[in-house]
Amino acid sequence: MRLKVLWSVVLAVLLSGCVGTPDNEGWRYGQKNEFLKILETDKYASICDKQRLYEKVKQSRNSKLMTKMLVAYANNLANGCIDLKSFKVSQREKKAKDIDTYYETYMQKVKKSDIVMKLKAGQSIDMILKPYVPQTPQFSKLIHTYKVLKKDGNVSAETLHKVRLNIERTKLMKPEMGTNYALINVPEFKVRLIESGKTTLKFPVIVGKPNMQTPIFSERLKYVEINPQWNVPDSIMRRSYVAKIKRNPGWVAAKGMELHKESYDLRSPKVNPASVDWSKYPKDGKGYIPYKLVQVPSVKNGLGRVKFIFPNSHAVYMHDTQGKSLFKRKIRCFSHGCIRLSKPVALLNHVTTHYSNKDLPTVKNWYDSLKTRHLILNKKLQVHTAYYTAYVDESGHLELFPDVYGFDRSQRLKIQ
Repeated sequence: MRLKVLWSVVLAVLLSGCVGTPDNEGWRYGQKNEFLKILETDKYASICDKQRLYEKVKQSRNSKLMTKMLVAYANNLANGCIDLKSFKVSQREKKAKDIDTYYETYMQKVKKSDIVMKLKAGQSIDMILKPYVPQTPQFSKLIHTYKVLKKDGNVSAETLHKVRLNIERTKLMKPEMGTNYALINVPEFKVRLIESGKTTLKFPVIVGKPNMQTPIFSERLKYVEINPQWNVPDSIMRRSYVAKIKRNPGWVAAKGMELHKESYDLRSPKVNPASVDWSKYPKDGKGYIPYKLVQVPSVKNGLGRVKFIFPNSHAVYMHDTQGKSLFKRKIRCFSHGCIRLSKPVALLNHVTTHYSNKDLPTVKNWYDSLKTRHLILNKKLQVHTAYYTAYVDESGHLELFPDVYGFDRSQRLKIQ
């Protein structure tokens, strides 16, 4: 019995390519076979611009070429096959047209020396590639869907391209997505709370206008502000509100707002909007204005009753809203970049129960008081804004969404 168990272990190791005499490059026979099978099906959709190199590897099985191919395949898997140089150019062009746009690309370092070391140590190719595989389940789901659609033959080239492009977007996301996270899919106008691989909460959201886009990035949710005050960002004040105050200084009080000199602190002295010479400030939406506009906590506050803070350089967060009727629209690009929630209280209750040391009755009392309070999270919850125009939902169904910010056009694939 003991000999049978021992033989089973030895056989498994042999089949995995982890033993045997390595050649000068460190390749074992089993590793070569494993890598060729990965390339044959393009298991991780990462041959991309290395098709010619793959053809040479397939024909020759040359060890040096296989090492070169493995490093290139790992790099494409880690950092995607989107032409980021041309994409950055298009982003600069948009900003020159006064479009607020931001798309973070989380790049990984792929060292040839690390890969060769693991190769020589006898690791399987899957294990060597594992650190570079995107953590999001969308990666494998989209690859599977793409292969099924391609085999079908009745799907348009446009749809295939859309799915392929979104496979690459998964590679650009933050590598450490977290076990539990909120995923805001901008083109879908929806947020999902995903915990241990399962969607536990899902509802509609409103995102930024095409010229004030919700940025694509990742940060950790740190706290929830209940009954928040709204500190109007300088950019929004310059763009949207100075002209209104010029026409009617009484507009500030009518909106439940206060004007303060260079401070968002409600304890600082208030300024009468009618006493300010607003003609001194530029009309082109640029330039410094030494006043801060604040909307005090109330049932009419523009942020609603709850604000979810994941600190970032974009001053973007998730929040409640007064404009509930906008959730009836199919295309919901109405904000200045923040994410407006259709079910903020449901998210508040879930975060309270699972990510804080407070109980629901306590937080409800805070909510009803109309006084600003802060719920601090004591467990990790990441927030990822994403741009999936192709998404495989919980039932395995492929959904396609409009390219509201034009990234389908400006992100070009590097595929031979």
